[in-house]
Amino acid sequence: MKKEKIICGLLIVVGVAMISMAIVLQTDTSLSIEEVDIKSMAASSNMYVKDKDNDNKELVFEAIEMEVAPVSVDIPAKQVVYDNLTIDELAAKIDRNLGDGYIAGKGTLVASYCLEKGVDPYVATAIMLHETGCRSRCSSLVRQCNNVGGQKGSPGCGGGSYKSFPTLDEGIKGFIDNLYKNYYSRGLTTIEKIAPKYAEGSTWPTKINWYVNIIKNS
Repeated sequence: MKKEKIICGLLIVVGVAMISMAIVLQTDTSLSIEEVDIKSMAASSNMYVKDKDNDNKELVFEAIEMEVAPVSVDIPAKQVVYDNLTIDELAAKIDRNLGDGYIAGKGTLVASYCLEKGVDPYVATAIMLHETGCRSRCSSLVRQCNNVGGQKGSPGCGGGSYKSFPTLDEGIKGFIDNLYKNYYSRGLTTIEKIAPKYAEGSTWPTKINWYVNIIKNS
């Protein structure tokens, strides 16, 4: 009997110990779950949770700065300058018609200076091509004296009546200046109005219009 009582007592002690351990484990698990839930909720609210004291497990909420999605960038509208073209597109179109000779690559100068002076860049280019022949081979007046418009004046090219310019850029600007000063500023803004004063031949307007159409469609 005494032996049975001892075994019974030990079983009771072991049972109590196991129940106590189960209660402690359940309590710790509940705290862990609760802590995870709190941290999850804090994260969704742009908060950071940390343990203030590892001994008492007190939780402290601190605000954190979150990354902000970049604001959408507005793309500037196409800057149209002439014939629904940008200045670069217009210059490229003119360049395609200046040939590969002496005046090649001057499309930007022609386009920008014509727009600055209020001269139609297609008309100016067409007159240049007709007067110089540079769509195939530039004339000696262009190659030797930088005269792209058949302008007369001094100093004369080779002592003649046609004007000589120091550089090709000055010759192009001088030609456009002449169109503005003696034609466009006086209301002569079409090929038909320019023709009687600019050239003697009756077929000149037809030839210039032909060049204009070639440039437009290039």
